[in-house]
Amino acid sequence: MPPALARVRAYLDAATRFSEAEILVVDDGSRDGTAAFVESIAAQDPRLRLLRNPGNRGKGYSVRHGMREARGGWVLFSDADLSAPIEELDKLLDAAQNSGAQIAIGSRALDRSLIGVHQSAIRELAGIALNRIMRLITGLRFADTQCGFKLFRRDAAQRLFSRQQLDGFTFDVEDLFIARLLKIPAVEVPVRWNHVEGTKVGFLVGPRFFLDLFLIHCYRLGGKYRE
Repeated sequence: MPPALARVRAYLDAATRFSEAEILVVDDGSRDGTAAFVESIAAQDPRLRLLRNPGNRGKGYSVRHGMREARGGWVLFSDADLSAPIEELDKLLDAAQNSGAQIAIGSRALDRSLIGVHQSAIRELAGIALNRIMRLITGLRFADTQCGFKLFRRDAAQRLFSRQQLDGFTFDVEDLFIARLLKIPAVEVPVRWNHVEGTKVGFLVGPRFFLDLFLIHCYRLGGKYRE
């Protein structure tokens, strides 16, 4: 967290187009010094806010919490390890504004030459296989739904995340599925990306992924995603 937060703050200091930006850090029930560190920086930097989850609730819950608390006209969520560099935000915003999209999602799959440090071969192949199955089941056509670097226009974010039901790692697919149902335009953008050791995503995510895809259809049929 310390180097990532320093890099984000330095980027915003130098980017005139984001002169009124805010930084939200969502703490998902951590037991280390993360929250205390963020609060110490927030005391010096009014752009920074710490949001606390009621215990450990998962990545999907954390992103939803941050998105619904955000105040800016455009809202980016990024993994704390900055595997997609914060500087790629310019690329997402330009792509969204130039295409008229309300969502811009970072993608590792559209141009794999932009990947500096790869995951293990078995993880990359598993990701490709899961994406193909996801596309078959959901009808989505994105080459990479799981990259933790996505930009939303705030009004679109409010519509999507108020309907999100999943708290785990499949929330990305659910949100893009909801966006298609609500006819919210999205664009996929190739971004630089580097694998960072220490990921907590294990192979048990696979079975849970399939269950969540089934639940997404159940939620659709149950009317959870309606306007």
